[in-house]
Amino acid sequence: METADLSHHIHSRFNADLEGVRASVLQMGGLVEKQLQDGTRALVNGDGALGEEVAQLDRRVNAMEVAIDDDCNRILATRNPAASDLRLLVAIIKTITDLERIGDEAEKLGHIAAKLATIDRPADRYREIKHMGDLVAAMVHGALDAFARVDIDLALEIARRDRLVDEEYDAIQRQCITFMMEDPRTIRRALDVLWVARALERVGDHAKNICEYVIYMALGKDVRHLAIEDVEQQLATALAARAGGDR
Repeated sequence: METADLSHHIHSRFNADLEGVRASVLQMGGLVEKQLQDGTRALVNGDGALGEEVAQLDRRVNAMEVAIDDDCNRILATRNPAASDLRLLVAIIKTITDLERIGDEAEKLGHIAAKLATIDRPADRYREIKHMGDLVAAMVHGALDAFARVDIDLALEIARRDRLVDEEYDAIQRQCITFMMEDPRTIRRALDVLWVARALERVGDHAKNICEYVIYMALGKDVRHLAIEDVEQQLATALAARAGGDR
């Protein structure tokens, strides 16, 4: 009886440890979301002080990554997890790396916003950048939601949006090149806008990566480097096989 109680206690503690690191990932994700949204707002509103705040947040994001990584390594070393629990920890370690890199891109956004706040904003107030920023912020939010719920369908939906982000980036590139050719005085500003667009495009890539980790966590399938159509086909096959095995 005592052995059974001890086993139950160890199992409960293990589940609590897993839930703790999972909650920490979502907390880190919330901080990165805020950093990203504030960075875009700082640029659009010409708010240099907010831009500097965004850049400073990167230290907290980095510290959270290190703390969560340490917790995961401790669990791996002491609990010897298997199957789905092991996949969860691997997915968490990969996810926090992408969240930290989103934080790095948001830090760039903050620095550029602070710099551009010292000069006049264009009449459209960086409308394209705001639209692209809203798009990638929604991707990050959706990816974290998919992670929290281990929702494969949502993960696929968010991953598909990366193409829209790429299209936005290409459009901004073409527009900036046109501006620079028509008026050399716009070159410095256009290059800064390009840096911002590039940072946002990378955020979309990282959000897509998190969606891929959700699929790995749920099904144990590594779908990195595959076209979205191939991912969908593989998942349909895997889910059909699982349904057949359940009968």
